[in-house]
Parts: sequence; structure tokens; C-alpha cells
Amino acid sequence: MTSALVSSCGEQFDRMHRQSPLVQCITNYVAMNYAANVLLAAGASPAMVHAPEEAGEFAALASAVTVNIGTLSAPWLEGMRAAAKAANDNGKPWVLDPVAHFATAFRRKAVAELLALKPTIIRGNASEIMALAGDASSGRGVDSGDSVERAEASALLLARQAGAVVAVTGAVDFVTDGHQSARIAGGSELMPKVTAMGCALTGLVGAFVATAPATPWQATVGALACFSVAGTQAAAQCAGPGSFAWRFIDALAALDGEALQAQAQVTPV
Repeated sequence: MTSALVSSCGEQFDRMHRQSPLVQCITNYVAMNYAANVLLAAGASPAMVHAPEEAGEFAALASAVTVNIGTLSAPWLEGMRAAAKAANDNGKPWVLDPVAHFATAFRRKAVAELLALKPTIIRGNASEIMALAGDASSGRGVDSGDSVERAEASALLLARQAGAVVAVTGAVDFVTDGHQSARIAGGSELMPKVTAMGCALTGLVGAFVATAPATPWQATVGALACFSVAGTQAAAQCAGPGSFAWRFIDALAALDGEALQAQAQVTPV
């Protein structure tokens, strides 16, 4: 089973790279440039369209939508809701990144509204996923105070409650749809030292599911494996977080399905 899942990661990467899906990324303005460059390096076509006047219309054209609430405001939230609704109406998958959703009343209300719109995939750190499932967490702002292992039960519960794939990312990622689960190792301890890495990962998940909308769990595993392999490669050559950031993009650009299949560390649970 492990080899079949790892093979699927390589096949998914090659398909995504070949099809170059258009991914609407409503992400925070701290992350836009880096996230767009990550998607371009991986072979996707990012579009940072968030204005409420056009977000819904554009979502109907895109192959997938990603929503990140990092730098939330009322107009951006309106655009997020419009894009999520349009994605649903047009049968397009969409990904929710509930950044620090527990920090303020505004964020809690916003993420509740977005959850009600039934995201295909939810990606967050351990504290975000635990809090979203209704469990006590140790999160502080955008930083996780909890381990991925501690959040696995919460992820299973949330996946079943929301009817979504849930990805908890950290030192060893955990992905579940409530029925099947996997862990993905690799990456680098430098990743949390580079702004927008998590936001870029959400965009990459959107790119993978855009070309495999019928299998969102496998697509999410593939995206996280891709990210981890590129992170491992970048860390082997960098001098610190600054050079890691651009080496990571180079590693993604050089990656192919065969290399991903050979290096992915994916374990079904």
C-alpha cells in the first residue's frame, strides 16, 4: 500500500505539472509573492484574485480556489465567501487555511462562515486544527503550540464533522479524510523561519487537487510530499533561512514525478 500511495504522489505531480491548473489564491498580502512563485515553480498558474467585485466570477474560471485568512478584513472576507460559493456552484474544489482563527472574535466568526461553505480540504497547524475541532489548544497567534501527533485525533474528528480532508502540517504532517490517513515526513526545521511557507503550501494543495478533484485525500498527500521533498533538498544546500527560501523554489522547479516518488516519505496509518 505504501508503494502505491508514493507512486500516486509522483503521478499526481506529473499530471499537475503537465496541466498547469489555474489556481485562485486568496491569501494574505504578506505571502502573495512567495506563494505565487512556489506555484509557478511547481508548474501551476496562480492568480491572486480577492476583490469581492470579481472573486466569485473568477472562481468559476479557476480549476481550484484557496482561501487563507491570514490578513483578514471585511472586504477580503466578502471576496472569500463569494469565491467559495462560486467554487461550490461550479463543482470546483476549494481549500481553507484557517490562520489563527481562534485569536479574535472576528476571525472566529469568519472561519465559522467559511466552514459552513464546505471546503474540500482544510490545512492548518496543529493548534489551528485542534481549536477548529473544538479541542483545547496551546496556539499563540499564527504559531502552533501543539504537536502534530497531539492533533491527530482532532483532525479525524474535524474531517468527519466537516466532510473534508484535513491536513495538519508540522515536523511530520498528518492527512486524513476521517477514514484513511497518512503521515508525511521530510522537509526542514528552517521552514517555520521563512514567511509564507505554510501559505504557499496551501496554494500547492490547491494545485494538486485542481487536477484530481475526485481524490482530494490523495491529492493532499501528494502536495505535502512534494513540499517535504523540496524542503529536504533545499536544506541540504542552504546556509540559513534566506538561502533556503530561494533554494526551495529552485528545488520545486527541478522536481519531477520520478524524483518525488523516489524520495517521498509517506506512511499510511
